Amino acid sequence: MSFQISALPERLFAHLVDQTDDVLRAHGARRMVVDACPGFPCRVSLEDAAVGENVLLLNYEHQAAATPYRSSHAIFVRERAVQAKPQPDEVPLQLRRRLLSVRAFDVDGMMIEAEVVEGAALVPVVERMFAREAVSYLHAHNAKPGCYAARIDRC
Repeated sequence: MSFQISALPERLFAHLVDQTDDVLRAHGARRMVVDACPGFPCRVSLEDAAVGENVLLLNYEHQAAATPYRSSHAIFVRERAVQAKPQPDEVPLQLRRRLLSVRAFDVDGMMIEAEVVEGAALVPVVERMFAREAVSYLHAHNAKPGCYAARIDRC
């Protein structure tokens, strides 16, 4: 079963790039300088930012469904990120190198299954979850900090 991992579009964050620290704070965001790699996973490029690079740390509503599972969390976005477009069935290195929490949602946005998996073993979990007809889409999160990582859909 084929799947597609999707990055967030850079246009969602373009208004924050080049803003002052005061403006960022007014939006609940912070600019940070990367001091370790891996460690600052960009949700737009689906790459870890390089040491010395600027990233924005901000809250993002990744699960907007009007259910008890509505959710937002902190994410990193590289200031000059270009949206990644992984090939079908491709798992970017950023995801393969992390412990992930994979959450399966139905068409109404209700979580119906979840599993923690090493990113290198993500594909069989995705295939098993999508084998259930009730599963509409998946969200991957970094399991330890809980940050949203990416959306996964059937192809």
